[in-house]
Amino acid sequence: MSDLPTYSVHPGESPLEPKGGLDPSSTMGKMKDLLQAKDDTSRFVGLALLKSVLDNGQLAQDPENLRSLWEALSPKFLDRLLRAPQSEKVNKAESMDMVDLAVAVLHTFTILLPAESRKQKQLTRRAGSLAKAVVRSSAETTKLILQTLLTIVSQPEGAVELLHIQDISSLIEIANHCPLVLEVVKYMWLNASTIPDEIQAVRANVDKIIPLLVVVFKGTDAVTFISFLGDLLPKLDQEALLGNSKWLKSLILLLRNLITSKPTVAGRAAYTKLAAALLQAYPATCPELLFKDDTSSTVDSKPFSYLFVNLLLIDLRSSFPSLLAQLNSSDYASTSQRLAAAFDVLSSFIGFLVRSLDDEGISSGYSLAPDLLLKLRKDIAETMSLTIEYLRDRWDASVAGVSGLHPEARTSTAATSEGTRLTLTWELMKDNVNADPLILAGIRALAIWIREDENENLRNESAGLMDMFLELYKSGFQSSLDFKYPVLLALEVILSAEESVEIFLGQTGWEILFLDLKAIVQQTSDENAPRDASASAEVNRGLQVVRVLLAVIDSPTTPFPREDWMAVVTTTAAMKILSSIPLPIILEFQIAMLQLSTALLSKASGGMMKRYITSYAALSGLVNQLKAQTNDMTDEFEAAELRGLLEDVSLDLWNLR
Repeated sequence: MSDLPTYSVHPGESPLEPKGGLDPSSTMGKMKDLLQAKDDTSRFVGLALLKSVLDNGQLAQDPENLRSLWEALSPKFLDRLLRAPQSEKVNKAESMDMVDLAVAVLHTFTILLPAESRKQKQLTRRAGSLAKAVVRSSAETTKLILQTLLTIVSQPEGAVELLHIQDISSLIEIANHCPLVLEVVKYMWLNASTIPDEIQAVRANVDKIIPLLVVVFKGTDAVTFISFLGDLLPKLDQEALLGNSKWLKSLILLLRNLITSKPTVAGRAAYTKLAAALLQAYPATCPELLFKDDTSSTVDSKPFSYLFVNLLLIDLRSSFPSLLAQLNSSDYASTSQRLAAAFDVLSSFIGFLVRSLDDEGISSGYSLAPDLLLKLRKDIAETMSLTIEYLRDRWDASVAGVSGLHPEARTSTAATSEGTRLTLTWELMKDNVNADPLILAGIRALAIWIREDENENLRNESAGLMDMFLELYKSGFQSSLDFKYPVLLALEVILSAEESVEIFLGQTGWEILFLDLKAIVQQTSDENAPRDASASAEVNRGLQVVRVLLAVIDSPTTPFPREDWMAVVTTTAAMKILSSIPLPIILEFQIAMLQLSTALLSKASGGMMKRYITSYAALSGLVNQLKAQTNDMTDEFEAAELRGLLEDVSLDLWNLR
C-alpha cells in the first residue's frame, strides 16, 4: 500500500491553479491523469484540483466529464484518506485536511451524480469509511459526512451497505448533538427493509442500535430521539419489529420521563406520536409497560396512566376550537398527526382499562381508584362529546353543507377563483376529509368508547353523524384510510336506539352495507380466492355487517322488511360451499348469512314469505352442507359451537314452513 502524502493541501486550494484561473480545455485531462496515477501524492494533487473544479461548478452541466472523472477516482485511495486519522505516520492537522478533502469531493459527487450512479458500489462502499471518519473530523466536515451518508442510504443498495457494517458506534455516539445521524439510521432501516431478504438483518440492527441510542440520550430530554422513533416506527415494515425488543422497557422509561417533565410543545408532540407508534407496533406487550405503574405509589399520588391520559384529553379538548381555522395552514398536517396519535393512545388505554376491569385487576395487576375512574370517565365523555361536535362541523364544512342532508341534494358544484367546489360547503381543504388521519382516529376512539361505556346521550349524539359514517364507509374502498371497521363498530352500538335506525335507513344505509356484503359473499364462494390474512379480515368485516343489519331488522321501528332487502335471501341461497375445508371464520360468516336470511323471512309479511318459499329448500341444503364441513374441522370445540348455530337455523327454517 502506498504511503499517504506527507504534506497537505487545504480544501479550496489547488497546487496547479494558475493565477488567472483554470483552463477548462487542459484541466480535465490533467486531473484524470493525476487521479489515475500510481502514487498517492499525484492522486492527492489531482483530488485537490478536482475539488476546485467541483466548487467552481464547471462540472454541474458537463455530465460526460463528471462521469469520467468519477470513474477515474480510486476508491481505495479515498478510503485511505478517510482513515488518515488512524495512521501514525500522519499528524493530526494533516489527517484532518485529508479527511476534509475526501469528504468534500464525495459530498459534491453525491449531489451531481445521477441516481443510477449513486446505487453503484464505488459510492455505496464508502459508507463504512465515512462513518468512521466522524471520530476526528471538524464540525463542518462531520455535517458533510452525514449529508453524504444520507444520500447513500436514500438508495436501497446504499442502505444495505451501511446496514451490514458491524460497528457504526462512531455515528451513534454523536447522535445526541447531530440529529442527522438519526435521519441516516432511519433511511438505512426503511430502504433496506424494502428488500425482503434484508428484513431479518434490519430486525437485528434495530434491536442492536435502539438500546445504544437510549444510552446516548439518557440524561437529556430525548425529544429528538423520541420524535425520530415516533416518525419511524409506523413506516417500518412490521416484520422488522418482531425481534425480542428487550429495549422496549428502557425506551418507555425514557418516554415516561419526558411526559412527566412538563415538556415543550415539540416534546408533547414527540411523546404522543411515539406512544401511539409503540402501542400499534407492540399491542401485546406495550400497553402494560406504558400504562401500568412499576413502583408502588403513595395513597395521595395519581397513577402515571391517569396523568398521561389526562394530558392527552386536555390537548384534544383545547385543540378542537381552532382546528377548522387551521385546515388550510401549513401546520395542519402535523397537528392532525399529533391529535390522531392522541386518539390512538386513548383507544388503546380504553381497551387496556376494560381488560383490567374484566380481570378485576388480578392478572393485570392494574387498578384505578374509584374516584379517579369516575373523574376519568367524565373527562373522556366530555372529550368525546366535543369530538362529535368537531366531526360534525368538519364534515359539514368540507362535504355535507348541513347535518342530515341527503347526498343527492349536494351534488352540484360551482366554479370559483379557488377551483370547483360543492355549492353547500364553505371550507375546503387541499386534501380530502377521508384522507385525514385525525378523522379516522377520532371515529375509532369514539366507537370504542360508546361501545364500552353505556352513555345513552353520547350514543344519541353519535347518531347525528350517520351521514358522515355512511359516506366514509363508501369512501373506504377508494381512500388510503380504511374507515369501514370503526364505522361498523359505531353503527352496531348506535342502532340500538329506534331513532337511529330511521336515520340509518333515511341515509340509504342498508343499500350501502348490503353492496359490500354481497361482494364478500362472492369472495367466499370463489374456490380460487386467496385464503390469507387479508381475506380473513374481509370475512370478519362481513360478520360485522351482518350484526349491524340484524340490529336494523330487530328494531321495533322495522315491522316488515322492504322488498329490496330480500335480496339478502336470494344472495344467501346462491352461496357456494367450498369443496375444500374452509377457514372456520368463513363457515361462521356463511352461517351468519343464513341467520340474517331467516331473520328477514321471520319478519316478512305473508305475501312476501310465499314469494320466497322456493328459497327454503336451498337454505336447508346449505345448512346440511355446512354441517358436513364442521365434521372435518380439527377443533372439536369450535365445530360443536358452529353445529349448534346451524341447529338453530334449521329450527327457524322449520318454523317458517
